[in-house]
Amino acid sequence: MAFVVSARKYRPVHFEDVVGQAHVSQTLKKALQTDHVAHAFLFCGPRGVGKTTCARILAKVLNCQNVTANFEPCGQCESCRAFAENASFNIMELDAASNNSVEHIRTLVDQVRFQPQQGKYKIFIIDEVHMLSQAAFNAFLKTLEEPPSYAIFILATTEKHKIIPTILSRCQIFDFKRIQVGDTVAHLQKICDAEGIEAEGDALHIIAQKADGALRDALSIFDRITSASGKKITYEDVITNLNVLDYDYFFRLTDALLTEDLRQVLLIHNSVLRNGFEGDHFINGLAEHLRNLLVCKDPETLRLLEVSDNLRERYRQQAALAPASFLLTALNLCNDCDINYKMARQKPLHVELYLIKMCYANQAVQLAAGGQQPAVGAEKKTPDLSKSVGSSSVGSGQSVPTNITSSNFKQQETAQPPSNGAPAPGYAEVVPPLPVETVTVKEPAIEPVAPPQTGLLRKTGIPGLSAVSLQSIHEEIAEQEANDGPVQEAKLTLEDLKEAWAAYIDSLDKDSVKNILRGADIDINPEQVTVTVGSALAENTVRQEMGLMEFLRKQLHAPLLALSIKLDPSRSNAAPAKPKRLTDSEKYHAMRAVNPLVDEVRKRFDLSLENE
Repeated sequence: MAFVVSARKYRPVHFEDVVGQAHVSQTLKKALQTDHVAHAFLFCGPRGVGKTTCARILAKVLNCQNVTANFEPCGQCESCRAFAENASFNIMELDAASNNSVEHIRTLVDQVRFQPQQGKYKIFIIDEVHMLSQAAFNAFLKTLEEPPSYAIFILATTEKHKIIPTILSRCQIFDFKRIQVGDTVAHLQKICDAEGIEAEGDALHIIAQKADGALRDALSIFDRITSASGKKITYEDVITNLNVLDYDYFFRLTDALLTEDLRQVLLIHNSVLRNGFEGDHFINGLAEHLRNLLVCKDPETLRLLEVSDNLRERYRQQAALAPASFLLTALNLCNDCDINYKMARQKPLHVELYLIKMCYANQAVQLAAGGQQPAVGAEKKTPDLSKSVGSSSVGSGQSVPTNITSSNFKQQETAQPPSNGAPAPGYAEVVPPLPVETVTVKEPAIEPVAPPQTGLLRKTGIPGLSAVSLQSIHEEIAEQEANDGPVQEAKLTLEDLKEAWAAYIDSLDKDSVKNILRGADIDINPEQVTVTVGSALAENTVRQEMGLMEFLRKQLHAPLLALSIKLDPSRSNAAPAKPKRLTDSEKYHAMRAVNPLVDEVRKRFDLSLENE
């Protein structure tokens, strides 16, 4: 006996056998029960989820002579047997992918005219209906809207957006959804029981996940695995045949990252490469693993994890050990690695660099949370690798701000300075993303100074701002106050503002901006300038004057002065002056002023003005 693939052998013949589409099956059975069957249906959804299968079951029920109590086809009557043997003249299937012209639709329309030879309905199933041409759609419209009472059309498509709206409005639309991993695994287990195949639960989960919601793809993969493994399907056989990375790689790698075991991290990556996996495949798998760990942090989201029970428990245990801050940082690094992977010339090294950054991500997170920074000149346990996550100081005599964001892991070329405090040739400071000014101490060595508990440190919150920098800033401020005296806040008046406002208007070149600024009402209080305008155009013009506030702050000696713009439509109620109506002679002279060739045209054709 010839081999029949599982997708055909185990194709559902009843609504109750359809996997993962209960919302469609129940609706169709209710319509059959109440005799509210539409004349046109549209089944849309991803591939391999049961659209054509449901269309065939519905067609069989409509013509079945002995419908069961729960409105399923009996499978024994003459109509059901004829359909099973592909000998039914009342149920016709058309593949629109290869029959998409106007002639094919006209042939179908001609067949609609003939009444069914046996049964109550004549049913037309059109698969991949989105492949019809525009002319074919138009030729099909009238028949689809007003077919004979015995004609029913069932359209199926994977791309609903390609169907014209006039077709959509004439059909009852049923959206099929992707089949969940659990439903796919249960269906595969039924097939294993029927075929006498012993399969591990994790193996079936891998097949279901690889199918990505398409049951037909899952059955095709299942046939492929059974051809290679026989009557026993193991997890190892599945990951070998499907070229899937083992979960164990990512569990061991995450353990190594959490313990900052760089040697083990590099060994695992090398093992993955020797097994023939590409770096981007590996990094995407790691990102999915980290995402699963993040999902497992909360018992409510644990059910979102579509894996076997044993694997879910293993995820839960590792998620309890992994801080959420580490998982988010590592996910961000995986995303950056995947984005830049194609541009990297040395791709294995590119992945290794990001793995090293992940390995020491916890140190960066601790620094970001305000952890204890190493003292100046203090010996570090991992002097070479700690530079990848930043350090508050790199040696005696130099203070370097620490960048604690995810961009802290940018590649930086550093060299350890000599022990005497003098910078070595080629030594490059780590440049932070924030413009933090760092004071360089000239002495070869300095004792660490405890950071003063001032409001300035609490406000900035910049880990790289060292105690030496703060002390120098305070000394500079104290020295300035001693020389110049305390800064007195200037009292701002409206007269001063008007003078500065007029001076800024005089410095402008555009007359339109000058007129808008002159027409605005201005007011001032100790903190801000209030400008009232009468139109949205004027408001936008004032807002776009980038140098206005800088000029006013300088003229009024108020560096913290702010701007507030108010819109008052009542200021623009004055009706615009009506334009003067020009005579023909005035129009002519205006046109001649713009283009002298107008006069040449008048002379060549001997034209004259009536009022001249």
